[in-house]
Order: sequence, then structure tokens, then C-alpha cells
Amino acid sequence: MFRRVVSARRARGLSTVAMTWLNRIHEDIATAMRRDPAARSSVEVLLTYPGVHALILHRLAHRIDANGWALAARVLSHIARMLTGIEIHPRAQIGHDFFIDHGMGVVIGETTIIGDRVHLLQGVTLGGTSTRREKRHPTLEDDVTVGAGAQIIGAVTIGAGAKIGAGSVVVSSVPPGATVVGVPGHVIAYTNRSNDTVERLPDPEWDRIDALERRIADLEREIVEAPDATSMPPTREVPEGSAR
Repeated sequence: MFRRVVSARRARGLSTVAMTWLNRIHEDIATAMRRDPAARSSVEVLLTYPGVHALILHRLAHRIDANGWALAARVLSHIARMLTGIEIHPRAQIGHDFFIDHGMGVVIGETTIIGDRVHLLQGVTLGGTSTRREKRHPTLEDDVTVGAGAQIIGAVTIGAGAKIGAGSVVVSSVPPGATVVGVPGHVIAYTNRSNDTVERLPDPEWDRIDALERRIADLEREIVEAPDATSMPPTREVPEGSAR
């Protein structure tokens, strides 16, 4: 009787795990269909999208690592990298509705934390700088988009709804709703997430020119208002040919 109860519980447990696994795969396919206008069918996504394949294998490797089989998990992640061109460390934490577009060259480090509805394009690196066994990789909050070839390095936090431009190098935290471009990355816009409108669009070059103009005006005012500016005696003209 006891054995039957144990067997029934194990069967229910395996059934629950299988259903969770299938639900996550269905979620991956639905996310790809929603994010990529080139996706025409669920079968096409399941068979031909390396980002979906990488996520499926990562979840398996993550589960294996959580059960204490670190080497087997790393071997599986290595196989996944060879098959998909995407490297995800088994201990990386990834939320729901995550989509890797194209995927080739994506690297996600060990202590990376990724929220929900995050979108990465090809060539993105979520890397670390420290050699210590600590949190050394980025944290991406919900609804973050990272463009092709962007590099986010270190234990920085990319705020919810932020956008990282293609080819940017980010080494400091980014506030929510910000758009970052350049090397090193700098904020060029802030977006109101409630209505998707740009609230502020700074122009770094114009800001510098404006600052220089204000400084020149201040210097001219100081010269005019200086105490000896009007009290200096007039310069005496020296006749031509006279001794100096």
C-alpha cells in the first residue's frame, strides 16, 4: 500500500513537471510569434528558431545544476552553444516571455538575472568583470530591449523598460525607461512607460554648446562689471617719430 502511494505521488510529480515544461515551451513559441513578424507558424518557430532551442536546453541544464550535477549541466550548456551559437550559463536566472532574436553570439553569464518580457538580439554579451565568486553579471529588469552587438558588463542594473542601442557598451546602471547609445553608453532619451511618449530628449552636443555660450556671457558680464573696467586712465597716443 505504501509503495503504491509513493508511486502515485511520483507519477503526479512527474506529470506536473512535464506540464510545466510543455507550458514553458508553448510560452516560448507564443513569445516568438508575437515579437517576430517573420514567424509564420508555431511549427516553424519550434523547428528553426535557435533562441527557442537555447531556452529549452537552458531550463534543462538549470534544473540539472539545481540538483547538484554541475558538470553535467555545464556539458549540456556547451552542447547547446554548439547547436545554437548561444551561450547561457546553467545558473543564469531567466524570467517569462524571454526572446532571443537570431541569437548567434549571445553570451549570458553565470550570475545574470533577467526579468520578464526581455528581448535580446544577436551578439549581445551580458558579461562580468570581477574574478570573485559573487554577483558580477548584469540584472535586466522587466521589458528591457538590448540591440544587436551591445555589451553590458558588470553587476549593473538595467531598469524596467530601458532600451540599449545596437553596439553600445554599458558599464553603469541605467534608469527605468531610458534609451542608451554609444561607447561608453549614455542616455539620450527617457520614455514614459504608461503612454510610450518621450518625456525628455537630451542632446549632449547642444548641451555643451549651450553651456559654453552661457559661460561666455558670464565672462563678458564680469568684465563689464569689474571695478577697474571704467576707471582705467585712457591710453596716451604717442606721436609718430618720437622717442619711446
